[in-house]
Parts: sequence; C-alpha cells; structure tokens
Amino acid sequence: MRAVQITAYDGKSESLSVVDLPVPRPGPGEVLVKVFASPVNPSDLMFLRGLYGFKKPLPAVPGFEGSGTVVDSGPGILGGFLKGKRVACAAADERITGGMWAEYLVTSAKLCIPLRKEVTLEQGAVMLVNPMTAWGLIEEARLGGHKAVVQTAAASALGRMIVRLGQRFSLPVINIVRRPEQVELLRKLGAEHVVNSEEGNFEARLRDLCHRLSATIGFDAVGGELSLRVLRAQPNGARLLVYGALSLTPCQVDPASLIFDSKRIEGFWLTSWLKKKSLMGQLR
Repeated sequence: MRAVQITAYDGKSESLSVVDLPVPRPGPGEVLVKVFASPVNPSDLMFLRGLYGFKKPLPAVPGFEGSGTVVDSGPGILGGFLKGKRVACAAADERITGGMWAEYLVTSAKLCIPLRKEVTLEQGAVMLVNPMTAWGLIEEARLGGHKAVVQTAAASALGRMIVRLGQRFSLPVINIVRRPEQVELLRKLGAEHVVNSEEGNFEARLRDLCHRLSATIGFDAVGGELSLRVLRAQPNGARLLVYGALSLTPCQVDPASLIFDSKRIEGFWLTSWLKKKSLMGQLR
C-alpha cells in the first residue's frame, strides 16, 4: 500500500515522503480500514513538528482521523460487527502504530463509528476531531454554569461549530476573528457578537462584551499575545481553555490577572477529556 511517512519530527517537507508499505493485519479488537479520505487538521501539523501530546516511533505514518470501509477484522465481536461497514475512524492514540494518511489503516474497533446512509465518506472524514472538541468545550461551559463564552479563531471550522452549538444551547458566544471577511462569514451564520482583533478598538470592545455578557470561560486556539489580551478582557474568576497553538508561540500571561483577579489559564486536550468520560458519555 502507499502511505505518507515522516522520518523526523521537524515539520519540514524533506522529512515527508510517499512510500510503499505492507498492508497491516488486524489483531484482537482491531479492524483493517480501507481509507477513503483524511483531513489535515492543526493537530496533524503539531504532530509533524513533534509538538503534539505524544510521538510515534519513527518512521511514522501521520493522520489522526478519516473515513473508509472496514475490510477485515481481528478476533472480537465489535470488529466482526463493523466488517463491511463505512466508518469514521481515528488513529489519534500512541498505541496505534499506523496513521490515516495511508491506503489502509489498522485501528481499534472502538475508534470506529459506523456512518448512516445519508452521511457521505467525505463528511465522515471530518466528524470526529473538530466536532468532538467543540462539543467538549461547550460541555465544559454548560456544566460549569457559565453564562457566555469568548473564543478565538472563531471563523475556523471548529469555531463555526462552537457558534452553532452556542445557538443550540442559548449560550452567547463572543467571536474573535482577524479579517473583515471573517466577520461577514460569521454574521451569515447568525453570530451576534463578532470582534476583529486587528481593529484599534478591539480590546475595549472585547472587554465590554466579556463583562456585559459575563463571559467567564474562553476557548483559545491561537496562543501567543492573543491569550493575554483575551484573559485580560474577561471578568474576575474567568477560565481560559487553550486547545490549540496556531500562532506557534507560547501563551502570554499577565501574572496580575492570575493573582489579583483569580483568573486561570489551562489546557484542553480532547484525548484527556474523553478518558474522563464513560463510553455512553462519549457517544451521547
């Protein structure tokens, strides 16, 4: 089979190549998936740079999620049930040696979700990482009793999902973007509160919205200086959950916000969040 393979965790194109590898065989509790499609998510780019939460032994095949058809299975009831079915599947586990950027993947049967007839394989390829992260973040806000949310990278695919979920649960979302066309994009989705971080009155507008709506929880996919600006704008006692690092720079923090305003900045990793959930909770 053909597969994309990396030989170093440096993010350089020279470390990527298309190679021929043997088709893997599924073991107990595993399935063999003939891959149809796999996206390139920010988490994949972090993996290529060696910045993700784990590394696989080199050379490694990247790709954390995708879709395909289960063509074989090892011993186990679930794998046998999935055989022949179209699935959304994941390889975002350090125990899985392969990756989605290949023609075939062996993964745990527990990391496969059968697709309904009306769901295409293209849609199935992107129905795990971003949707589940968005759901997890919104659940953190709802279970924490927060009255409103502020988010960065609001025009991204995941950010737009948070906009929709906020509408579904009547949870106001303050959306931060950095280009005028992104403002218009979110307006068309029905977003009420959109601010452009490149405008001169950004910090004043953001602070006004955060305090007026009581946005005591934030979701940050960018990091760097923007983390500092968002946390400063939030009310006392606020949390800022960092789930991405699009700026590729460390989050900046004002110690005074932590000491005197009782604010917190912490990480959110879908893998860790799911481990805290029961199986039914994950599928709910």
